[in-house]
Amino acid sequence: MLRWFIVKLHPITDIPKNKVTEFFKSHWGSSKMVISSGVYDCSELDGFAVLNDEGDIIGLVTYIIRDHECEIISLNSIEEGKGIGTSLINEIENIVIKNNCKLIKLVTTNDNLLALRFYQKRGFILSRIINNAVEEARKLKPEIPLIGNDGIPIRDEIELIKVLS
Repeated sequence: MLRWFIVKLHPITDIPKNKVTEFFKSHWGSSKMVISSGVYDCSELDGFAVLNDEGDIIGLVTYIIRDHECEIISLNSIEEGKGIGTSLINEIENIVIKNNCKLIKLVTTNDNLLALRFYQKRGFILSRIINNAVEEARKLKPEIPLIGNDGIPIRDEIELIKVLS
């Protein structure tokens, strides 16, 4: 049974930068994110976090707005099934509306079946596949593993979009 709790979002700028950087290091290897749209230091991006009662980050989303589009650069929810990821996505939708954007996009890798399920259940659609994109990304971030979730080789990026009216 899923147990939801009230999720309080905090702007990433309200959280000590070293705490944000450590969160990215423990979950992504570093705060550097290399995807087909660019190279980003996630600790420098706009975003929102969810903290537990001890003040630890249990959910975090970062994004950029460019050309009337919002791109989610990273999204993590450490405690699944509590509405953390959904709350973060809902806040991104609010930001998109406030900024007169019409589109949210993101990329995930071909092995990330949980993310593909999560985003599609929230109205995102597959928009393109960027074959062998991760091979290129490894040239800039060699710590990206060769094998991902469920033993699937990490090779391709899958772009998902959600159009807001």
